[in-house]
Amino acid sequence: MSRHVLVARLDSAGDVLLTGPAVRAVAARADTVTFLAGPRGRAAAALLPGVDRVVDFHAAWVDVPPPSLTSAAVDRLLAALRDDLPDAAVIFTSFHQSPLPLALLLRLAGVRHIAAISTDYPGSLLDVRHRVDDDLPESERACSLAEAAGYPRVGDRLRIRGDLLPDVTECTGGPGYLVVHPGAAVPARRMSVARSRSLVAALVRADYRVLVTGGPEETKLTAAVADSHATDLGGQTDLARLAAILRGAEAVVAPNTGPAHMAAAVGTPVVSLFAPVVPARRWAPHGVPVIVLGDQHAPCAGTRARDCPVPGHPCLNAITDHAVLHALRRLERPRPPSGRPSRSVRTAGNPVVSIEPPRVSASRDADEEEPGMTDHDDLRAPRREGHRAGIPGASKTTEQQLRETLDEVVPGADPTQAKHEAKGGT
Repeated sequence: MSRHVLVARLDSAGDVLLTGPAVRAVAARADTVTFLAGPRGRAAAALLPGVDRVVDFHAAWVDVPPPSLTSAAVDRLLAALRDDLPDAAVIFTSFHQSPLPLALLLRLAGVRHIAAISTDYPGSLLDVRHRVDDDLPESERACSLAEAAGYPRVGDRLRIRGDLLPDVTECTGGPGYLVVHPGAAVPARRMSVARSRSLVAALVRADYRVLVTGGPEETKLTAAVADSHATDLGGQTDLARLAAILRGAEAVVAPNTGPAHMAAAVGTPVVSLFAPVVPARRWAPHGVPVIVLGDQHAPCAGTRARDCPVPGHPCLNAITDHAVLHALRRLERPRPPSGRPSRSVRTAGNPVVSIEPPRVSASRDADEEEPGMTDHDDLRAPRREGHRAGIPGASKTTEQQLRETLDEVVPGADPTQAKHEAKGGT
């Protein structure tokens, strides 16, 4: 197998993280792996296991808005590649991107063997022209290409190098916190500022300790969303520091954006506020317990719109506080009530629990019984959940009635009516 392989993904940090399992497959058969990344994905590429070197190139055919393509930029790329010329290259793309412009540049640099997914005729630019069902989850699409190029998969989970993450106790205040990341590069994929702020306030009222995160360009957003309720960490983290914060969180609430995939890469459950402008089956966080919220059948579904075409942005802004609180309760790490079987199922290898609406596939890891729990501890947890769900009189309800009530409370349900039905009412 090739001694030095170049892998390429030229768009954002989240896209780079989704190639992680495929990159590890390449690294298992190569002596050296160079990752060619765009400026938005470079930091994520440096955190991937198996990557020895990162080269960056701002591709005029990938980013929005696109940079100008200049001979000077191309010459710099060719020089960087020829400085330690790879024997082979695997170009990872999304379904709407062409690998052929980069394949042309790699040929000019002298790379002898190039693999990519391409619907267009590649001529002599590709040695392996792979074709796939374009409805595959993005990570699976990348692994499929790696296998076609001769690199059998070694695992499906997203991962990053934990040894590169700093201690963040000083800024998080220690364990027991929830992260809300309100921003996304595409406006159509995030809640409005006002809706995000009211959601954070509701989470704080429900006794969550909330940290609000965002990049250097999102400080006004995070300040507005955190308001006086939560801790504002906007602009205070590079990618490694953000990953460490996400790793320590109980759960992460985020739209379809890189930090949601970063949370998955560090093993933290995600409540995904997912706008359907791209399909959740392709882009939802992968490999951890996930609950997808948002109307996946809204009029904007599949449009890839950058700005919401529907007044009021209802696919995300209509997600209720109760729906998010209910999702967080479903994802909490303490074990479920004793003897209560999981009601989720695994579909297409992607652990996604769908609560609102119930059309996206579902799965979550089974929780184990915690040793040494007393009967009092066993009841205290559901009572806390009952208060968070808004069930009146949760502290006075019997254990059996409370557990049955919690089962009845779903997004949009009336907690009072659920309690009445649990007591045998009609």
